[in-house]
Amino acid sequence: MANELIINARPHETRVALVENGVVVELHIERKTGQELMGNIYRGRIVRVLPGMQAAFVDIGLDRSAFLYVTDVHHDITELERMMMRNNLDEKREKGMEDQVEPVETSLPSIPFNIEDLLYEGQDIMVQVAKEPMGTKGARLTCHISLPGRHLVLMPNVDHIGVSRRIEDSEERERLRSLAQEIRQNNLGLIVRTASEGAEKSKLKSEMDFLVKLWGNIQERMNKVPGTGLLYKDLGICLRSVRDLFTREVDRLVIDSREEYNKVMEFIETFAPSLKYSIELYDGDDPIFDFHGIEMEISRALEKKIWLKSGGSIVIELTEALTAIDVNTGSYVGVRNLEETILKTNLEAVKEIAYQLRMRNLGGIIVIDFIDMERKTNRERVFNALKEALSKDKAKTHILKMSELGLIEMTRKRTRENLSRLLSEPCFYCMGKGSLKSGKTICYELLRDIERETRATANSEDIRVNVHPEIARVLKEEEQESVVDLERRISRRITIYEKEGLHLEQYTIQI
Repeated sequence: MANELIINARPHETRVALVENGVVVELHIERKTGQELMGNIYRGRIVRVLPGMQAAFVDIGLDRSAFLYVTDVHHDITELERMMMRNNLDEKREKGMEDQVEPVETSLPSIPFNIEDLLYEGQDIMVQVAKEPMGTKGARLTCHISLPGRHLVLMPNVDHIGVSRRIEDSEERERLRSLAQEIRQNNLGLIVRTASEGAEKSKLKSEMDFLVKLWGNIQERMNKVPGTGLLYKDLGICLRSVRDLFTREVDRLVIDSREEYNKVMEFIETFAPSLKYSIELYDGDDPIFDFHGIEMEISRALEKKIWLKSGGSIVIELTEALTAIDVNTGSYVGVRNLEETILKTNLEAVKEIAYQLRMRNLGGIIVIDFIDMERKTNRERVFNALKEALSKDKAKTHILKMSELGLIEMTRKRTRENLSRLLSEPCFYCMGKGSLKSGKTICYELLRDIERETRATANSEDIRVNVHPEIARVLKEEEQESVVDLERRISRRITIYEKEGLHLEQYTIQI
């Protein structure tokens, strides 16, 4: 089956699904909250340096200060080393210990880089958002700026050339590395992306010139903008998904918005004109995510318990510190013996776990409790199967060997909120022990249901919607523009009524 990129674009929310062989493996959602920060570059100001944590809090103009760790601070290492060596020499001269000053070459490796040596309160600094704010934590920043293009990533603060590991042909890797060496300017760092495979020098040179000019504009703004503020905003999710996900491995892109379709075509004409014939504007009667069966997968990804085809199951629990995944045999009783039954269930669970990690965007520390197996060879089979299943995951993972208790500890790089926390909020019915869909999620489901049902009828009368009072408030206040937009598209008036007896997630539509 074909690999596809399916985009559902609406003014209030844009959803991008990456489908591989008919299975949704990645889901990206962006809502117009004004807090889409990933990849943005800011002029920040250091508000507090924490030597004990080797970190600093940075004001970038948001409600909450962002976090900058010492390893994410860009600095001129040579100048810093000279400064520290000079300070060291001055101290020894004051103590009459000139003869004990070691040559620079032997002293440099032992010099530590502490946060207080790099930053001070009130200092203005250029930073980029490396991780979105999550829960109570502010955004994580980096001074190692990177500007991604379609074929290249410019890293202006390092002198380095890299080639995507997903390009496996050694001759092609060497060709691209040589081209990158030829086109790069002023020893700026470059990473050649997967989409560059087979690309000509002229195309890479053109993009290099664009990125260098963009970097020059950002530097100019850094010098002109007073105080803290935004220097560069990354592309919206539609163009970002085209830039980052629409590779040779994806056969086609389907989008259901004429406005966004035109933007995508303009982007493709500039950076990858050969792909324009793989882009389609969806105009079917059913909503695009319904037509491709993606809505069902989203609902499934919000469940704690996932059933396996054999009758076994996995249970996914999210906590503040880690994600725990439990594997159970369930109704599966096997055919021959207990060890074989357990092994088969664990191997089936491995594929589902790898899929759910990508689909739900689970990150941080993850502990998987497989069913206990007596044989060491079987434990190794499950471990190797998990490594193989995660090999296609773009997020960086690190997996430890399975313990004798059947536990596998692993980490997965996290840069944005997981699907559950994005689409849900703590449940006030059960005092936070569970979760409900957020008010916005319910509103958007309601709007999609109205859109779906109006296409099935030719009635032109007003539409009556009965909802929980809280959902009525969100629709009338926060999502009024979304309701007006839908009324315009379906040419019918929508009237919203509050109904106290309804559960928060329940609503009725009278067409």
